[in-house]
Amino acid sequence: MKNNNCNFVPQSTFNISINMKTSRARFVILFLFGAFAFQFITNSILGSEVRLFPMNSDPFPGSESLIVWKNVLEIIIYPIKVMLLGPLLGLFKLPDPPPPMVVIPFAIYWSIIALVLHFLISKIKTEKKKKR
Repeated sequence: MKNNNCNFVPQSTFNISINMKTSRARFVILFLFGAFAFQFITNSILGSEVRLFPMNSDPFPGSESLIVWKNVLEIIIYPIKVMLLGPLLGLFKLPDPPPPMVVIPFAIYWSIIALVLHFLISKIKTEKKKKR
């Protein structure tokens, strides 16, 4: 006869909690990495040259393309690019700035955005915990 009284409980090797906390510094670093990667990838796909920031050209490449999929992709990512590039569009019109003079203002601006997002997300999480 077979014993069906088994106390075996499968356990996962991954311990992922819903309340995973990320420090501000880590969140800002991940946000900066993601913003620079997003900027590089979208400019590489939509633009005529592979660059992080297209100097002396359109900061929103793909808007005047005759290829349909580039126009559709540009329409989808346009709001994100406006938020990421908006206040610093004047840097694209500089004649030939050294690379750090372009990257540093964007890193500072994106760090401020990341800090505001981290604050808002933490506020939302604490409000949800209070309602429980």
